[in-house]
Amino acid sequence: MFAITEGIRRIGGIEVPTYKREIVSANVLEVEAGTNGYQGGDTGHGSRTYFRIENEGGTDIQVRPLGRYGDEGFEVTLGGDCELETIITALKFITKVLEDGAKEVHD
Repeated sequence: MFAITEGIRRIGGIEVPTYKREIVSANVLEVEAGTNGYQGGDTGHGSRTYFRIENEGGTDIQVRPLGRYGDEGFEVTLGGDCELETIITALKFITKVLEDGAKEVHD
């Protein structure tokens, strides 16, 4: 089993509950995600969503921001079989945290 740590991130002046865990294989990732759920509109209504994937060791990972200021998105490239395994686990964890925090389903 793995340990999940609860925390709080302050994003744009708003507190967001987060959950963090390590994913261990031949490489190690730490992943953290959180949201304060739906707040009824755009960013001015206060909804915040956060996630972070951090190399804790041995991960062949590269991230490239898109757009002049990185405000158009980002792309992630990983190399290796374990990296494929751990990023899948990381993305599943992020998805679970965000779905649980959304408090509503909007498909």
